This record gives sequence, structure tokens and C-alpha cells, in this order.
Amino acid sequence: MATRFKIGSGAITRSASSLPTRGNSAIQSRTRILAPSLRSAVTPSRVALSTTNSLPATRACSPRADNAVARGASVRCAAAEARVAAPAGGKMYSSVLPGQAEPLGPSKQGNAVNFAIYARDAHTVTICLFDADNKFVEEMKLDSSKNKTGDIWHVAFEAMSGSAVCYGFKMAGDGGWETGNRWMPNRVLLDPYAPLVSSRRVFGKRDEYEHFAGKDGSFPDFDWGHEEEARKRNHLKDLVVYEIPDLVVYEMPDLVVYEMPVRSFTADASSGLPEGQRGTFVGVGEKAEYIAGLGINAVELLPVFEYDELEFQRQKNPRDHMTNIWGYSHINFFSPMSRFAADGAGPAAAARDFKQMVKKLHAAGVDVLLDVVYNHTNESDDRDPYTVSFRGIESKTYYMTDIGASTQLINYSGCGNTINANNPVVMKLIIDSLVHWVTEYHVDGFRFDLASALCRDEKGHPLGAPPLIKAIAMHPLLGKTHLIAEPWDIGMYQVGSFPNWDIWAEWNGKYRDDIRKFIKGDAGMKGALATRLAGSSDLYQSNQRKPAPAVSSSDFCTVSALRCYQLSCIAHDGFSLYDMVTYNGKHNDANGENNNDGTNDNFSWNCGHEGPTGDGVINALRNRQMRNMVLALMISQGTPMIVMGDECCKTHGGNNNWYGHDNKMAHLNWDLTEEASAMKRFTSELIKFRKEHPALGRETFVG
Repeated sequence: MATRFKIGSGAITRSASSLPTRGNSAIQSRTRILAPSLRSAVTPSRVALSTTNSLPATRACSPRADNAVARGASVRCAAAEARVAAPAGGKMYSSVLPGQAEPLGPSKQGNAVNFAIYARDAHTVTICLFDADNKFVEEMKLDSSKNKTGDIWHVAFEAMSGSAVCYGFKMAGDGGWETGNRWMPNRVLLDPYAPLVSSRRVFGKRDEYEHFAGKDGSFPDFDWGHEEEARKRNHLKDLVVYEIPDLVVYEMPDLVVYEMPVRSFTADASSGLPEGQRGTFVGVGEKAEYIAGLGINAVELLPVFEYDELEFQRQKNPRDHMTNIWGYSHINFFSPMSRFAADGAGPAAAARDFKQMVKKLHAAGVDVLLDVVYNHTNESDDRDPYTVSFRGIESKTYYMTDIGASTQLINYSGCGNTINANNPVVMKLIIDSLVHWVTEYHVDGFRFDLASALCRDEKGHPLGAPPLIKAIAMHPLLGKTHLIAEPWDIGMYQVGSFPNWDIWAEWNGKYRDDIRKFIKGDAGMKGALATRLAGSSDLYQSNQRKPAPAVSSSDFCTVSALRCYQLSCIAHDGFSLYDMVTYNGKHNDANGENNNDGTNDNFSWNCGHEGPTGDGVINALRNRQMRNMVLALMISQGTPMIVMGDECCKTHGGNNNWYGHDNKMAHLNWDLTEEASAMKRFTSELIKFRKEHPALGRETFVG
């Protein structure tokens, strides 16, 4: 999950929920805008019109060509491979058509660009058009008798220019907060189906003008080459080949997963990359051979959907010095993080760079898994609302809401809101998003953050057979991908009982805790150790589930389903492997919350001294303990996962909640010490050992 929970005022909240209230302040000057902008594009039609957001207004823009990205303060949009002929006289379009209800979002339909958006409760929907400089051109109030079919509002513009077009929606409806909706009639809102989002260009650095944008026309063609053949050459075991798209993935038992934040992996100068490529999708792709050389055959990327890394800096608060590098605060479910593009080249380049990264990883024999956050968005709660999209369109549809409660938004995420995932409209949005990432970007699977939140009804009640989880498992395409659940939220813990339909895997927190306790010397843990190493049959030997794929790491551990569960002793959320044997307690003072954030249940042991030491005896013991943990992981039944840097003694200085530090605390140091190099060799050899012994990847439980 994004950040650890903090305790305050008798309630459990997530640190990331402390977002500022933007209210209805009419900030129009670009130089005063503090939030990033959004750009959207549509998947079904493969048209990518974008939505720009100049808070308090969210607007949409047409995309620019990848090789024609405007530098400077103003974000300009130019179509990449525009498919629609521009009208004469420099006008945006030649005529207005009623449009069609499908597909949702912007789409190319003949010589027109169609816009469709769900807004059941809105009595007024206005589409707003802007030019490439984000200057207002016109707004058009839609006619419900012509531009509405069922709950979908739609309009089409014939011969709309393939460039220099931005758009957004305004919504108004009846009633106030007693209805569960949060109307802001003057706010321009981001289209939920925006495939690209354009914001500030450089990670962590504000632009004079910040807004959301997308593209008009179809996604630029991308040459995937002979991807299937390349992957076959690099895979060591049986393969499953997708028919749509032509992807090849490992079976879950054969995976060895490497979890990483895109930003932190190559942001440090020691990565040896040009400055503009550090901390980007390109950077990850450039290190594909390093990843494969470890023996890793799957990367699990922390969230890569568009998010605002400077969200903590919108107003004065104890965390306003921090930059969000983990990304558990999505703005949109379709768009790659635009600031992970190399050289600050923008959203269209980010899409291209992401595909190039996937292509290189696949060529190296490495699957690509995404950590996805469908349990909440960055729009926060009613105390500190940050309205950019869903909240202003139809809040009670997109979020779990109890109209009769004093606090209407139900918060099982710890971030102020919870996505109403089993509502049919929202369920379609999530499935469309997942399909988009598989078909457009060739992603191989997903790890679902706080997946138990997706197993609740609109009032937050647990569902025995949640429709969304079943629909994903039964989907003809998604059911073939790796589906891994983080099986808990605030209030529900489903390790071993997550509804799986013989498809879903789980992270197993009990594996992590028991392995840590045994290795640090807690009494009475021998039986628990044996159970965890053998596949946690106490949790998973039911309904024909199997031990084969478990996800585990030295910080987090174990995922399980019929096909798989995941094991780990470590994950992003907690101590690194090195810190696990170096600190008895967390040292999170740099986070600005008086060391109150982050978990206290680390089950760590400092081997006799808190923090780094020159004592050779203690350091030798620490090295043995780290190796013990990696050994336990690699001989366990299930799917092992290690975390970026654990192979080379990465330390976060005892900080077990390092989500907000875009510096050496979080960045991987590629200049390895002798100790780090030895640990890297040990880890790589153990992975090789595991692959050479099929008994460590059993499909059934022992006995």
C-alpha cells in the first residue's frame, strides 16, 4: 500500500490523506497553479484525446507528437499521427454531431472525434474546449434530448483538428451533499477514460503552467518486433502464449519477482545513465540485462499510473518537504506517469518509453507486473477534498458513500475515500483499464493494492463473491495474466481466504512474519517455519488450492491462490533486508511525523548494535542473517519476491516508510561495496539454485 498507517485522534488514517482543501478558489493564473495537469486518451477506440487540469479547472488537450514536445513553461499539445483532417480556416472543427454513447472517453469515429462520459445524476453537462496554450476557446452545453443516451452524455466534432485541442467537462446536478454527490459546476473535470495525462514535465519540479492533457488521434504505432520469439529464447520453462495480444508469460510457479519503484531504481548518478534518463521508464529498460542477470524473470513496478508526486506540498504541513516516489495516489487509471518519460518529454513520450521498456524486459526474459491502486484515488475526503475528476462527476457512484453518516465517504483505504469497485459503472472502468494495460502496453500481470477493499459493496459490507474479482478471474484475457492480491484493507484481513476462483494469488503476510521471527531467534517457531517453507498448507490447502505460486520477499511475504501465492520477507512497505538486521526499531523522523508513521511490528534484530557499526563480529553476523533470510525465501514453496536493493545491502537508514524521499535514502546506489557485491553474487546463485531444482516449485502440497 502507499504509506503505512498512522494513529491519531483515536482513528487509523493513512498519512497520504492529509491533502489540502482547494475549495472553489478561482485560481486562473498559471503561475499560481500548484497541482499537476491531467491528459486523457481512450483505449477502446485507440483515440487518445487528453484532458487538462488547471486547478481549480480540469481540462483536456489533444496529444503532441513524441518528437515535437514543446519545452518551456506552457505545455503545448500537438497530435501524434493525427487521423482526423483539420477544417479550413484554423477552426477546431467543422460541425457538431450528436455523438455516440460508446466507447466511453474520446474516440475516432469516421472523420469525427467523439466524446462520451458517464454522468447519470448530472442535469447539465458542458464540454469545454481550449487551445494548445490552454486558452479558453469555447464551451458547449450538451442537450439531453440529443446528447444523452441512458446515463451517457456524448458529442462529436467533425473534422476536429488533430492538434492544438484541449477539453474538459463541467457537471452540475440537483441537491447538495445530502445527495452524496459533490457538485462543483465551475470546475473543469478530467475525463475518467483519459489515456494520457500531461502535467509538469520533470519529476519533482514545478512548471510555470501545470495542467492535464492528452492526445487527439490514435496512439502512435509502436513496433513490438518479434517479441514472442525473443521471449521464447530467454524463457527456461514452459510458456503460456496469449492470442490477444501475442504475449508470452511464465507460469506463476516459475517466477522470481523483483519489486521496484521506477523512480528510485535509476535516479542516482551512479546508475551511469544520462541525467534525462535517470528515474524513468527508459532507465528501467536500460537495466534489463542487470535484472535478468540476477536470475529475475519478473519485475513488479510500484504504481506507474499518473499521480502528483508533489501532493504533500500543496499547503503548509509537516510533510511538505517530501516527494511521493511510490505513487499510491492515482489521478487516472489509463495513463502512464508522464514524468517517467525521458528528458521531460511528456505523456506521449511516456507511453512510447513504457512500451520500449516492456519490449526490452521481454527480450531479456522478464515479465512485467504492475502494482495497481483501484481502492482509492488522490481526491481525498470531505475534510481536505481535492476534486479533479470522479468526485465532481458523480461522487456517490465512484466512491463508497453512506449518506446518513456524519462522515459520508467510507474510508477502508486509509486515504480518505474508497472506490465503489463493485458498482457496474466502476467495475467496467477498472476492467477496461486493466485490458488497456495488457493490450496497449503488453503488461503480463497485476498486483492489487489493498485488494480486500475491492471485495465490499457500496456501503463497505464484505461480499463473499465480489463481482469485480470474479469478473477479472473469468475474463478471457485478464484471467490469463498474473493476478496477485494484497488481501487486506483497514478492517478486513483475508490472507488464506481471499476469493480466488482458482486464479488469484495472494501476498501472505504470515509467511513474512514467521520467517522473520524464526531467523531472529524467537522461541517456538520451528513448526511455523516448516509450515511456511512447505507452502503454508494451513492457509491454502483448501478448495484444491496449490502452493506453487507464492509471493514472498524479505520484507513482505507470500501470495496464494490455486495457481499461485507469493512469498517475501521484505517489500517496499517496511525495512529493507539490510535494515532488518541493523535496526531494532524504525527511524522515521525524516518523514515529519515524529516517528509515528510506519509499522512498529518489524520483527527485526540489530545483532547487538543499533545502526551501522565498525564492529567486525556484528557485521559478520548481519551478513549471515541476511543470507539466512534469502536462503529461506529461495527454498520455500511459492513464488519468491525480493525488493530492489536487497540483493546489494540497500539501506534506508532505518526508515521503514520511505515513500516520500527522492534522494539517496531511496535511490539505488550502483557503486557496490565489496560487501554488497558479495551479497549480489550470493542472491544470484541462490536464484539459479532454485531454478535448477523443480522440487522447489511444486504444484501440490507435500504429503
